[in-house]
Amino acid sequence: MTNPPIAPAHYIDNNTALRNLVKTLQSEPLLAIDTESNSLYAYRERVCLIQLSTRSADYIIDPLRIGDMQPLGVVMADRNIEKIFHSAEYDVMTIKRDFSFEINNIFDTQLAARILGRTLFGLSDLLEAYIGIQPDKRHQRDDWGERPLPKDSLLYAQMDTHYLPYLRDRLREELEQADYLVEAQEAFEELDTILPANSDPFDPDGYWRIGTSNDLSRRQMAVLRELYLLRERFAKQRDCPPFKVFGNSVMVVLAQLAPHNRDELEKVKELSPKISKRYGSDLLHAVERGLKAKPPSPPPRPPRTDPVIMERFNALREWRKGRATARGVESDVIVSKDVLWILAERAPTHVNDMQGIPGLGPWRLAHYADELLEIIRRG
Repeated sequence: MTNPPIAPAHYIDNNTALRNLVKTLQSEPLLAIDTESNSLYAYRERVCLIQLSTRSADYIIDPLRIGDMQPLGVVMADRNIEKIFHSAEYDVMTIKRDFSFEINNIFDTQLAARILGRTLFGLSDLLEAYIGIQPDKRHQRDDWGERPLPKDSLLYAQMDTHYLPYLRDRLREELEQADYLVEAQEAFEELDTILPANSDPFDPDGYWRIGTSNDLSRRQMAVLRELYLLRERFAKQRDCPPFKVFGNSVMVVLAQLAPHNRDELEKVKELSPKISKRYGSDLLHAVERGLKAKPPSPPPRPPRTDPVIMERFNALREWRKGRATARGVESDVIVSKDVLWILAERAPTHVNDMQGIPGLGPWRLAHYADELLEIIRRG
């Protein structure tokens, strides 16, 4: 099916245009929001576009060209304006990280579909099911930090919010008819509290996950650590994701073989000629440092869970699985795993003891508290 044409979005790329847009948006009852970031192309990703749609118009905001994004924060925080996202978590995390906005009154179309028990809840699936359109996915991996952006990329970005107000209406109607609206609203309220994404995602101990999964020795781990740190340095210098310097498999093989010279390095079949030529000397020096270094000690293991708590958690998890199966939804729609752990550790004896547990609001307490307390009592 050919998707119907839509009018081009208004492109907002300066401070004055943004302030004028904010004045317009403050009178809107709802606003669909999406973002595009450059995680595939930058060392540290950033939000490169913010797409907005009302019921009558689409807007694309260019934060790379706007000096002051703070006026938009007034709209994001306004509890009288509903913010429609599809799968809100990532967008909310990155918006909060880059702009320090408070975001209130969220409606998440993906979460709504999951609460309704839909098994296909991606945006493309929902647009096809409710509207009969098939979004063009060819631009999912575009470099959103590129300027100027091609018209096709901008249209792709626009489509991510253009239909969300209509989709929200249909899903809200179904939630109300199924008597799930209050449950959904409680789940949506929890999205307001999502924390910002980490602005520095580098994990200095991340090489342990790579090495342990490949059964490297302690000496090989020392080499891997040097290669891991080298890759991070080059990624930062080039402003690209570490995997675009060289992959984990290359580091593992080099740690295992520990080549001592160019001839040995060039015999490593996992190492492309391009990488060998560009980084060969640095790789050999990193291997040498690793062979001479004291083997690293693994990070401390988390303390062993009390068997009583573990047994209680497993019982709660089985209850959740049964509840989800009976209703026809995924288990975390009932309650999250984090909630189960808190309950298993605290072992509340009364509903009042459950008050204030994140993810266990009034609706869930009213529907599940007695069953949860009985499971905990038996445990």
